[in-house]
Amino acid sequence: MKNFSKLERDLGVSFANKSLLTQAFCHRSYLNENQSLSLEHNERLEFLGDAVLELVVTEFLYGRYPKENEGELTAWRAALVNSERLAQAARELDFNEYLLLSRGETKDTGKARDFILANSFEAFIGSLYLDQGYAACQTFIKKHLLGKLPEIIRQGLFKDAKSQFQERAQEKTSITPAYQVLKETGPDHAKHFTIGVFLADKLIARGEGSSKQEGEEKAAKKALEIKKW
Repeated sequence: MKNFSKLERDLGVSFANKSLLTQAFCHRSYLNENQSLSLEHNERLEFLGDAVLELVVTEFLYGRYPKENEGELTAWRAALVNSERLAQAARELDFNEYLLLSRGETKDTGKARDFILANSFEAFIGSLYLDQGYAACQTFIKKHLLGKLPEIIRQGLFKDAKSQFQERAQEKTSITPAYQVLKETGPDHAKHFTIGVFLADKLIARGEGSSKQEGEEKAAKKALEIKKW
């Protein structure tokens, strides 16, 4: 079992109920291999933490930006609480060192790990809320997440990948991206699309999805990475 006292010191918090803190990092797979432990996995805490996180962020945005409309605030909130941003915040706090995972999950360091880290961030907020209340969650979220908002706004990271790629392409090449279906497979009720994004006649990237919209978004995201935009 992990020793969470260092994490408490690093975060400047001290849990009255230590089992809540442990539970926040306990993945379902860990319990499958350690069934004798009297411990619950973190999914219920994640459910609670997700709601607390959204309220704290919403309250902050509403108070800090009184002149922005609902659509803008919604986009900023989505960019702040998406799984990629939460996984990044969790890594910065060394949450990866405290995850309780099965041997199989421990070996996975890719997107699956990022998903687990994002969930653990929400679960930690849920445990903090139960142990110390809403104000403690506000302090934690303000310190470790809300500070990322200026960069999100400045770089336009709240925009979807298609919007970002179109803006960059027009700015740098004066060309508006075009999307084409390169491949379509599967029956009508379960189509799978491969979409290409082009600048003029040049194919920049491909994206796949169960809808044309999903394929276009993934193609645009890949194109941003390829062009380093």
